[in-house]
Amino acid sequence: MTEKKRTFQEDAMRYGTLMGIFWTLKFVLFPLGMQMPLLLVAFFLLTLIVPVVGFFLVRQYRDRECGGFIGFSRAFLFTSFMYMFAALFATIAHYIYFRYMDNGLIVNTYQDMLTQMGTVATADLQTSLDQFQQALDIISTLSPLEISVQLITQNIFYCTLIALPTAGLVMRKQKQI
Repeated sequence: MTEKKRTFQEDAMRYGTLMGIFWTLKFVLFPLGMQMPLLLVAFFLLTLIVPVVGFFLVRQYRDRECGGFIGFSRAFLFTSFMYMFAALFATIAHYIYFRYMDNGLIVNTYQDMLTQMGTVATADLQTSLDQFQQALDIISTLSPLEISVQLITQNIFYCTLIALPTAGLVMRKQKQI
């Protein structure tokens, strides 16, 4: 029996699922970091290495599925699709968290921080704290679905920007003889 070759989209989904699992595990550290600051630091450090993980996944795709050669446009498209599927995967985790688990933990934690900072704030800092309070009031009115849509939109936007340099670094053209 012959094995059917996977399509470009299937490969993007497969690698995007790996990235989505990474994002989901990374996201778990965020609410836990509200109670233990070291975990919040770990969350931010893992967020900073997302482009590195993406680079290695796309390079692995290039070497395994493309015979070691890939053009810029294909690398960009694959990277964008991979991140899009990762964002879809992570959005499911975001929705489940904000719908069933959060119960206002994140907003209340930031609210407490604002209150503590407000007691010792100078006049200049108080203006910034008031703006942050207004933003927090708006965020607290969002439903879990609206928060999830906001997060997926952000993820896709930033990852499209990250896909440009990743594609440039990963591309490798076949030498013309």
